Amino acid sequence: MTLEIEQFMCRSDNFGILARDTETGETALIDAPEEQPILEAVERTGWTPTMILTTHHHQDHVAANLALKKRFGLTIVGPAAEADRIPGIDRTVKEGDTVRVGRQAARVIETPGHTAGHVSYHFADAGIAFTADTLFALGCGRLFEGTPADMLRSLKKIAVLPLETVIYCGHEYTQANARFALTVDPTNSALKERAKGVDTLRQEGKPTLPTTLKQEMATNPFLRWHDPVIRRNLGMEDASDEAVFAEIRKRKDVA
Repeated sequence: MTLEIEQFMCRSDNFGILARDTETGETALIDAPEEQPILEAVERTGWTPTMILTTHHHQDHVAANLALKKRFGLTIVGPAAEADRIPGIDRTVKEGDTVRVGRQAARVIETPGHTAGHVSYHFADAGIAFTADTLFALGCGRLFEGTPADMLRSLKKIAVLPLETVIYCGHEYTQANARFALTVDPTNSALKERAKGVDTLRQEGKPTLPTTLKQEMATNPFLRWHDPVIRRNLGMEDASDEAVFAEIRKRKDVA
């Protein structure tokens, strides 16, 4: 009994995701970036979604909500803090709530920073987390509505999940993120090797996701605010976690 995942591209760089409970066949979409690729994925797999698990209100994550609700009669779940900005929402969730896809249970984790009410969904039994635009492979989301302190708290929540957790993110940003990561952590051998692998995948037209929390903890600078080498590279050996994180985010914003 687990979650079966169909990951596919939407728009220019969004990931669409169908998540199916293998025991019951019940299927959820994680966000709804674009109708046509989602319909093609449903046709390809034969998995008809009964719900959308919405992570945040940005248009590139909710654009197909109403069309899919009309077509499939599905239930739209999303963060209570953004309910008034999520088209067609039926059920609101907050920190610690549980949502079920068949017999698979997900804990809702409030992960603000990118937006004020962003949530992530952690399916503990399946060992999968959907972090959308909070945690990216080798990066994190821009702070459109939150502060560095908000995002740091959110990332710390994700960082304590089991290291083997498989992470699905909202966008194919990994190659650009790798180039930036090397500017603040240039001697990290695991990062250098990973960056080469990412380049190969992209040259072959393959996705760089999913990733794992273990891999991100070893190579993602936005989860490595504590690392003495990164702190030394930034000239911030004795700075607070928040200050180090904020500096890394500031540098990425202008990279």
